[in-house]
Amino acid sequence: MDKKAFELGIIVGRFQTFHTGHEYMVNKAASVCERLAIFVGSSQESGTLKNPFDYETRERILRKLFGDTVEVYPLPDIGVGNTFAWGDYVLKNVKERCGKAPDLLVSGKEARRLDWFDSTRGVQAAELYVPKTIDISATRMREFFINDNFEEWKKFTNPVLWDDYEALKNAVLSSKDNLETASI
Repeated sequence: MDKKAFELGIIVGRFQTFHTGHEYMVNKAASVCERLAIFVGSSQESGTLKNPFDYETRERILRKLFGDTVEVYPLPDIGVGNTFAWGDYVLKNVKERCGKAPDLLVSGKEARRLDWFDSTRGVQAAELYVPKTIDISATRMREFFINDNFEEWKKFTNPVLWDDYEALKNAVLSSKDNLETASI
């Protein structure tokens, strides 16, 4: 087996809900990383419009799709938003969970993520921005649940997850009116 370009890559995301765009990003990252750690953001929150699924549900989905080929960790919010402090917090968690700093930071190309790690000292990490090739968002995916549009949801979901539709839909429906969130 050929050695991959990076020893440890990380992805941070809420995955509320996981869709084929996320899957594409994880697969791209896994193709160049010996180890890939996925940090599930807002892990402390569930039952809200923005974050209907608990951490365990999101971890189970990731395990269903990727098995043990990825590492999955909770990453609770700390209330600072998308700032240098957030980047420092993420790196502290990566070092604690993975035993080292990452050498690759993987994300979709969102402007708010570009500055997370600019203030970190002593971290030499490449950045991989995976372009958005699939026109979907987790917000739109949640709307498919609210409108009970299984056929549209299926278009952006791995068939491995199709049996989870009713349970996921019920979580979204029971959360859709709760606008409170600690997630920034």
